[in-house]
Amino acid sequence: MQGKFRRFLLVIFLFSLLLSYFMPVLLTLIRRVAVTMAEGQARMYTSGTHSVVFVTHDDMAKAKTLAGNIVKERMAACVNIVPKITSVYEWEGKINEDEELLLVIKTETAKVDELTKFVKENHSYDVPEVISMKIDNGNPSYLDWITDTVSGKKRPSQSNSGNS
Repeated sequence: MQGKFRRFLLVIFLFSLLLSYFMPVLLTLIRRVAVTMAEGQARMYTSGTHSVVFVTHDDMAKAKTLAGNIVKERMAACVNIVPKITSVYEWEGKINEDEELLLVIKTETAKVDELTKFVKENHSYDVPEVISMKIDNGNPSYLDWITDTVSGKKRPSQSNSGNS
C-alpha cells in the first residue's frame, strides 16, 4: 500500500513541478486569447448604424455646392457625385426622361432626418429625391471613419485619404 501511495505522491509532485514550470506560459496564452476575443467583440458592427443616402440633381455646380455644404456641416463624411444618369419618372401626369447626377452620401443613420431637411431646404427641385438605405456591414475602419468625421472626433490628416 505504501508503494502505491509513494507513486501517487511522486505523480502529484511531478505534476506540480510541470504545472509551475508551464503556468506562466499557459497564463500568457490564456491572456492573449482573452484579449483577442475582447477586441473582436469590441469591433462588432451594429447593423444599421450607418446609411447611404441618394439624392438626384440636375446641375453639377449646384450638386457640388450642396455636397460640400453637407460635408462641411458634418451631416456626412463623404459625398460621391455620379454624373450622367438617366431618370425616367412620372411628374404631374407626364412621363419624363432626364439626365441627372446622383449624389451618394455616406453618413450615420441618426443624421438622415437632419440631412433630409437640409436637402429639402437647399435643393432646386420642388420634391427632391432623398432616400436612404441602412448599411448592414462593411469595412470597420471605413465605418469608424464615417462616425469620426461626422461627429468631429478626428479628421483625416491628409486632404485625400482615399476614403470616398
